[in-house]
Amino acid sequence: MKITPKNILRHELIGLPVEVHRSKNKYLEGIKGVVVDETMKMLVIETERGRKMVQKSVCDFIFTLPDGTKVLVEGKYLVGRPEDRIKKKIRTW
Repeated sequence: MKITPKNILRHELIGLPVEVHRSKNKYLEGIKGVVVDETMKMLVIETERGRKMVQKSVCDFIFTLPDGTKVLVEGKYLVGRPEDRIKKKIRTW
């Protein structure tokens, strides 16, 4: 299945370019890179200055899809084990 803005929450995030758009922790804002790992509560982002661990629940992320589309995702919807996220019932717009 092709990844789209409507189904991004039901897809693998590893390998997608990402930017921290907003965060309760101002030091995290602006971090850019590629998602290299994902845990229940964290995204590991490979940046130019090394790997950064970013807490999902306090950030909003902009993911760039393979077709170049940018999608804003609230981190609270990403919290949970990646393998369980595809089972969740999530209302989309």
